[in-house]
Amino acid sequence: MPPRVLLLLPTSTYRTHDFMAAAERQGVLVVVASEEPSTMERLAGDSLLTLHFGDPKGSAEKVAAFHEKHPLSAVIAVDEETAIVASVISERLGFPGNAPEAAERARLKHVMREALAAADVPAPAHRVFTTDDDPRAAAPGVRYPAVIKPVFLSGSRGVQRVDDEDAFVRAFEWTRELLARPELAKRGGEHARTVLVEDFVPGPEVALEAILTDGELTTLALFDKPDPLDGPYFEETIYVTPSRLPTETQAEIANVTAQAAAALDLRHGPIHAELRLPPGRSPSVLEIAGRSIGGLCSRALRFGLGLSLEELILKHALGEDVTTEKRESKAAGVMMIPIPKKGELMKIEGLEDAKAVEGIEEVTISVHRGAHLIPLPEGSTYLGFIFAKAETPEKVEQALRKAHKALTFQIETR
Repeated sequence: MPPRVLLLLPTSTYRTHDFMAAAERQGVLVVVASEEPSTMERLAGDSLLTLHFGDPKGSAEKVAAFHEKHPLSAVIAVDEETAIVASVISERLGFPGNAPEAAERARLKHVMREALAAADVPAPAHRVFTTDDDPRAAAPGVRYPAVIKPVFLSGSRGVQRVDDEDAFVRAFEWTRELLARPELAKRGGEHARTVLVEDFVPGPEVALEAILTDGELTTLALFDKPDPLDGPYFEETIYVTPSRLPTETQAEIANVTAQAAAALDLRHGPIHAELRLPPGRSPSVLEIAGRSIGGLCSRALRFGLGLSLEELILKHALGEDVTTEKRESKAAGVMMIPIPKKGELMKIEGLEDAKAVEGIEEVTISVHRGAHLIPLPEGSTYLGFIFAKAETPEKVEQALRKAHKALTFQIETR
C-alpha cells in the first residue's frame, strides 16, 4: 500500500489544489480533514474527515480512531490555522513533529516575542495589552514609531504602524473593534482580547523558507521584498529569489532564523520566517511560523528535477531526506496583487497583456467577479498572484511590475 497522509485543509486555504496535486505526483494517498462537514464523508470514510480545529485534543482522538482502521504515515498542516492541531495529532500518533507547546509559541505573536526575548534572539521590543486597556493611558508609555497588531492573525491582517500618541489611540480602538467581530472573537477565543505593540524596525524585509530536521535548519529559499514595507499598513507584494543580499548577510539571516526556531523549540517540518535588516544591526525576527509560505506563493519555487514545495514537504513528512534538494537555478518571483480599495469587483482588464509579458509564467486571479473586496489591514485576501522566472532577480522583478501595470480592476464602492 502507498503511504497515507492526513492533510489539514481549512476551507479558507488557497493551497488545497497544490497539495493534492503534489500527493498525486508522489503516489501518496490523501485523507482530507476540514472543519466543515462534508456530505461525502460517510461515503468516502477512508479519505475524508471533519475535525474541529479549535479542539486539538478532540481532533487527535478522532484521528487516532481513524488511524486504527486506516493507518496514516504522516500529518501535515498546510497553513498557520492548523499548525497547533497538527502537532497534537502527530504527538498522539507518535509521528515526528513539533511539540504542541512549540506550535503554540509560533502561532501566537506575543508568546513568540517572549520566547525570543528570553533567548536573546534579535527581535522587536514589545508590550502586551488587552482590549480592556485604556489606549489614552497607555499611549505615553509607547516608544514611537510602533507597530500594533492582533496576536493570532496572519498575512499582516490588522497590523498598523503608529507614529504618535493620537495615532496609537485611533489604531488601538480600531483593533479592538476588529477583534470584537463575532467571527474573529470565536476564532481567537481568549487571544482575541490581546493586543501586541512592538517597536517598528527600519530596513528592508526578507522571507526565509526552510525545513527543520531534528532541529537542524536547511534553507530552501531566501526571498527579497523589494517594495518598502514602512506602513502605515504592511501589505506584502513582491517576493524575489535568489536574494541579492551579500552572502555573509544571507548566512546571518539563516543563523538568526535557526536561533529563533531553537528558542521556540521548533524542531521538525517546514518553517516560514520574516525578518528585517536594520542598518548596522543583526537581522531582527518579525515572525517565524511552523508552516510553509502562504497563499499560492509556493508556486514560485521548484527544486531538484522539478519538485514543488508541497512535494518536498510530503517527502520530508514521510521520512525522506530532502536536505540535498536545491532550488532551480533560474531566478523566480511572485507578486501578490493588492486590493486597491473596498467595493464590489465589476471587471478585470488586461489579463492577456499581463500574461504576454516576457518572463511571466502564470497570472491567477483568485477572486470572482461580483466579489466584495476588503483591503488590508481589515481584509485578509489578495486579488490574485503573478508568477515570473528569468535569468536574474532584476528581470523577474521587472516582469512582475510590468504585468501588474497591465492589469486594471474596476471596483465599485456601494
